[in-house]
Amino acid sequence: MPATTRIPFEDLPAGLRSRLEARVARLGYLGEFFQVAAHQPEALAGFIDYTEALKESVPARLVEAIALTIASESGNAYERVQHERLALKLGFTEAEIRSLVAQGASLDGFPPEERAAVELARQVRTACGGACPAYDELERMVGEEVAVGCLMTAVRYLAHATMSNTWALTPPVASPLEAEAARA
Repeated sequence: MPATTRIPFEDLPAGLRSRLEARVARLGYLGEFFQVAAHQPEALAGFIDYTEALKESVPARLVEAIALTIASESGNAYERVQHERLALKLGFTEAEIRSLVAQGASLDGFPPEERAAVELARQVRTACGGACPAYDELERMVGEEVAVGCLMTAVRYLAHATMSNTWALTPPVASPLEAEAARA
């Protein structure tokens, strides 16, 4: 499989560069996902805007529960590591993160709406475009606006997993969970 050329930050179109400046400043690098997807700058800009709009309308813990579930169950280590780091910053415990990334692990300590969001994410990943019955229960718990946002978030992370796995992307940094285990 040919390796798609990575486009460096300084070679991105101005509009895309401005959308990514804060992220690059925060992380200290331009993620490989963005370097490859930049071959479609307008579509990538829309993908970024879609992601940011959902993050503004869906509670952060639900976003991270969905992201970690899809990333781990789809084998998208690139995104999983990024979201382990984000989840820690949001106050998730290491044990909670480990539960989310271990397929089939118990979610007993999570609030009902987070368990429902995880179930929706699992169904989105396995449904291959089919219906996801977990949506109805989540909607009853969190309302239409948040439930629609959760479904759109799950689909977004599944799309990211498909692209990352196709491009064989690897995490740019180590998992914070692996680093902690190495210190123990």
